[in-house]
This record gives sequence, structure tokens and C-alpha cells, in this order.
Amino acid sequence: MSQKVPLSVAIITKNESRRLPDCLRSVAFADDIVVVDSGSTDGTVELAEEFGCRVYVEAWKGDGPQKQSAVSKCANDWVLVLDADERLTGEARERVIAVVSAPESCDAYSFTRKSIFHGNWVRHGGWWPDRVIRLFRKSKGEYRAITHGRWFTHGSMSRLDVPLEHYSYRDFADLVTRMNDYSTLRANELYDAGARTNPYAAVAHAVFMFFKSYVIGRGFLAGFDGLLIALTKAGGSFLKYAKLVELQRSRHEDRS
Repeated sequence: MSQKVPLSVAIITKNESRRLPDCLRSVAFADDIVVVDSGSTDGTVELAEEFGCRVYVEAWKGDGPQKQSAVSKCANDWVLVLDADERLTGEARERVIAVVSAPESCDAYSFTRKSIFHGNWVRHGGWWPDRVIRLFRKSKGEYRAITHGRWFTHGSMSRLDVPLEHYSYRDFADLVTRMNDYSTLRANELYDAGARTNPYAAVAHAVFMFFKSYVIGRGFLAGFDGLLIALTKAGGSFLKYAKLVELQRSRHEDRS
């Protein structure tokens, strides 16, 4: 579209040169795109600059603080936050434009996320509808939480029943790697918040998470991918609490 919309798009990146182009093309209608990169070595920064984005390179501070940093740099009050592995569908684009253009709009809007894995839309196992707040007036809220940042609005909120497309994991190896990385971050966050646990609780959390994803969430309907998703959810939950136990033991030893 030739006429740009007064909307800022905030994206945080690291080594996303493969997935970022599709993300940027899906928001080309916005008149301001801010990319905060945390040290890419694959040409992500150069790619974003060529697209016309305003690019900043900053050390990684955690998901929530990094996104808040990107939002704070946006020129417009209306901000759409996307990850590099997400894209606006055509229907979602039209709804976003309508919200930004209407004076009676609410202050924040959530989307459903349509996660694509191995080329298929995963509708089970807890991956759908996966609602997230991504469009908001930046003057009416802020990001909270370090490991998995969430937008908290001080104003009114509504839902947009249109999906973002989400290409989160490249393959099973990527799924397992991020499960391990995320569980480490969450264990540290829980420890710093004063949470404590024991090995039996770690096992119980894992069993419950598998049952929730594979049985309650009907992950079995997603075939082999559904089984692997349930297993990694269970493994991630187990590792999160097992690593919390490890932190308790190691830091107790440090004090003794």
C-alpha cells in the first residue's frame, strides 16, 4: 500500500535473517518500524536497515525488558509488537488499520496465534488459540516479567478474533534447545522471586503438563508432532523445577 498508517511496529531480534523478511513484509503498511537487536552475526541488522527500519543494538536484558525498550523507542502511540517468527495475515492487517484509525478504539487488543510446525497448523496440545496482547497504546501500559514478557494495560482491552501466523520452531532440535534454554531462565526467575520446590514436585509438574497437553489439550490429534510437543512441554516443566532444586542446593552450599 502506498499510504502509510500512523502505527509503530516493535520487533526484537537475534540472528533472524531467515525469518525476519516475511515478518517485515507483513507490516510494510506501518510508517515506523523499530528493531532492537541483541547481537546478531547473520546479517539481521543490515537486512532490517535495508528495509527502512530504525535499528538499535543492545545487550539482551530479558524478553520483557527488551520489548519494553523497543516500545519506548516507537514514534507513535499505537504500537504493534511482533516477534521475528510472526506475520500479520491479510485479515489481521485490515483489522489493525481499522483499530488505529478509529477514535473510539480500546487501549489494547489481543490476537490468536496460529502456530505452524513442519508446515502444518497445530490446533491441539495447547498451541491454539494461544491468545497474546500485541496491539496497544504505549502510553497506557508496560511490559512486565523478564523471561516471557507480557503487556499490562492500564486502560480498556478487547479481542481481535483474527490470527497472527507463528513459525516458532524450525525442527525438533530447535524445540528441545529452546525448552532447555527457557527452563534455565524460568528457574532463575523463580528462585529470585523466592519460589522453592523439591524433586517430587518437579516430577509431578512434568506428569501434569504431559497430561494437560496430550490428553486435555488433545495433542494426540496432532500425530507424532503432538506427542513431541507434549513430551517437550513435560520436559520443560520438569527441567524448570529440577533446575530450581539445583539452584537451591548450590546457593545453600555457597552460603555454608
